Amino acid sequence: MLNRLALTANRVLAGAALWGASSCLSWSWAADPQPYTTKLVPTGEADLDTAIKSSSDLQSLQSTHAVGPFALAGRVRNEYDRLRTALESCGYYAGTVHITLSRNGGKDAVKMDGMSPALSQWIESVPTGEKIQAEVKVDKGPLFHLGTVTLVDDKTGQPPVLTDAQKKAFGLSSGQPAVAKSVLDGGSNLMDALREDGHALATVEKPKAFLEPTTHTLNITYPVTPGPVLNIGKIDTTGLKQVHEKFVRRRMTVQEGQLYQPSKIENARQDLASVGVFSNVTVQDASTYAVDGTMPLDFSFKEAKRHSVGAEGGYSTDLGARAGGSWTHYNLLGNAERLRLTALITGLGGSAQQGLGYDVYADFFKPDFLERNQNLSARIEGLRQLFWSYRQTAFLIRGGITRPLAKNWNGSFGLMAEQEKIEQFGVTRDYTIISAPLSVMFDNTGVGNPIEPATHGVRASMSITPSVSLGNKGSGTSFFAILNGTASTYFDLHHLGISKPGNSVLAFRGMVGSIQGASTWDIPPDQRLYAGGSSTVRGFRWQGVGPQYKNTRYAIGGTSLDAGSAEFRQRIIGNVGMAGFIDAGQVGSSSLPFTGKLRVGAGGGVRYYTPIGPIRLDVAVPLNRAPRGDKWDLYIGLGETF
Repeated sequence: MLNRLALTANRVLAGAALWGASSCLSWSWAADPQPYTTKLVPTGEADLDTAIKSSSDLQSLQSTHAVGPFALAGRVRNEYDRLRTALESCGYYAGTVHITLSRNGGKDAVKMDGMSPALSQWIESVPTGEKIQAEVKVDKGPLFHLGTVTLVDDKTGQPPVLTDAQKKAFGLSSGQPAVAKSVLDGGSNLMDALREDGHALATVEKPKAFLEPTTHTLNITYPVTPGPVLNIGKIDTTGLKQVHEKFVRRRMTVQEGQLYQPSKIENARQDLASVGVFSNVTVQDASTYAVDGTMPLDFSFKEAKRHSVGAEGGYSTDLGARAGGSWTHYNLLGNAERLRLTALITGLGGSAQQGLGYDVYADFFKPDFLERNQNLSARIEGLRQLFWSYRQTAFLIRGGITRPLAKNWNGSFGLMAEQEKIEQFGVTRDYTIISAPLSVMFDNTGVGNPIEPATHGVRASMSITPSVSLGNKGSGTSFFAILNGTASTYFDLHHLGISKPGNSVLAFRGMVGSIQGASTWDIPPDQRLYAGGSSTVRGFRWQGVGPQYKNTRYAIGGTSLDAGSAEFRQRIIGNVGMAGFIDAGQVGSSSLPFTGKLRVGAGGGVRYYTPIGPIRLDVAVPLNRAPRGDKWDLYIGLGETF
């Protein structure tokens, strides 16, 4: 009897935690398929009901796998074992299963114990086309609890020496419910804890279990072999072709001689995969035994394609359409560098545009510049923009370094030089501008993709850009500093219990800017502050908020700016959503923000969510329209506005 109970317990612990894994049975169909319906009587315990539903072939196969009378009888008999396994997986080792088959709405009923040879004959007697009703009811019986819980070192036969953290991870003790999943999880948790403490060769075998029906307890014994504490040994790399091994080894966050810890090894793998030049990165132990007190590792790489071609486009009624393409070369010099060449046609229509323009640039990105996690970026750009406010032709060179400062904090600094010709209000001037932007960014939204919508957290940035505009044709020399601050926050209404996670989100944004050191007319037009458009106040065209030249549609620009937005984002069904928003902002001629004429716009739009981000279509109207301003504006783009 004890051996049978031990075998039963071990069978349950080995398989019942799966709660209803499907069995593969082959049946010969007898006569015509017999239709039936299944009713599972609730037990009053949610986890057990879930296990029974998952295990029941009678219910899961009734509409998808029709069978004849003989096969249906076999399915009924098999149901008993499946549901007993479900009971035992939840700690009910003395439960019973009752299956009642009836016809004619229950008037002609027969109760079967699953072993009667008359079962298939009764099913065959049912008239063709008439459904059988199968009612499945479970008597749980007493809940079994853990009795003795024993850990034994397979090599010494003695209890293994465990730390308090390892004992806590194991988490099993006498008296707790004998649920199979908890028992099996205890072993895997102990295994993880041992390996995290350097026991790279630790083994925790499946437990041996023994039922004690008289005391309703389950005694378990876990064979455990901790093995020695090991450090990381020799690290081999395979699969590198174009990527330099020196770069990979400098990038690695684990080194030979460190304590073997799977979590840190996995973090190192994920970090290497994030560099952008590998399609796959794997890591595994390189030995099945200790090598001089260490465990060697093998990192395997599969390099991604080195070239890609992309398209870019967007449309708004103020800036018109922009369209173009890009070509990207990855791993340019063998150290994960990236070169991207982009060419765009801009100003295809639009109420803020006077004609076609272009934007052509080359971006260079080098990760781990001089030290790890310090990235270098550089751009060479030529552009032409024909706004109503000014007409600009410019050549720019900029470079900068970005690096983390603390958790969720990053900083950047750089240099920029710009040579430009600007025509404004009938006057043409040349400018040579040199600036040194410095900024600090905070982001705890947990969103890595910049166009993926955030649902919680805060994004904020502050920047100061000291600049000098050197005397040139038609212009004098001026010194000024541009100060900007932006913050946005997101609140998921799921926290109030009124929506599913990520379905209903409130988003808020605020920004403030000021230029110190020079007056409006001493600052090159493209360096002044403007508002209007999707980035500030929707419903007003680009540069449509702020001082206007002689009451025309030509914006002068200002030396102060402040703006705010509130937006509600709602997923409706599937990949379709909507948004409603209100924006407000102003631009002033003083260096102090919160001066000027406040303009307010409001609107709404639809969203179509794709794997790379939402496609956005918004329509906005001004609530206090500016002279000669747009009556409404349409914006189409990829990603949310903030």
